[in-house]
Amino acid sequence: MPLGTDTKQYETPNHPYQGERIADEHSLVERYGLSNKEELWRAQSQLRSYRREARDLLGQAQDDETVMRRSEEFLGRLKRVGVLDEADELGDVLSLEVEDVLERRLQTVVYRKGLANTTQQARQFITHGHIVVDGQRHRVPSYVVDVDEEDLVDFEENSPLADDLHPERAEEQ
Repeated sequence: MPLGTDTKQYETPNHPYQGERIADEHSLVERYGLSNKEELWRAQSQLRSYRREARDLLGQAQDDETVMRRSEEFLGRLKRVGVLDEADELGDVLSLEVEDVLERRLQTVVYRKGLANTTQQARQFITHGHIVVDGQRHRVPSYVVDVDEEDLVDFEENSPLADDLHPERAEEQ
């Protein structure tokens, strides 16, 4: 989608005030270091589209060759990005949670790999251009990291943070 278009990539909640939902959203925003609830709503919308496609495929005749091919492609895509495990099947898509989608963000992967002390620090490292994936610099914290790219996430070689003795580097646990 070209920049500058006004098409939202997420849906807002139906009711403006629901205390329990707001508290849940706030804890997810804190835990994953999101800049605002819009990022959370984007992940929820992505999850809804996964579920919608899975329901659509499950509702069609499973012996149809086109449906089987579409199902395999859909499952392959979800397994490649790490939302599903290799053993999971089409029905397992319906039991996914928003955390499964948020765990695949570059920001979360950088934090989980121990390259940053907090998710907020991971976000800062990414936006400042200190993080590369397979040698390619990424400045978008919401970039979805494929499973085979996960081991290739590291500091940019010319970054001052590439030095193990840099004061902002994550302390070894």
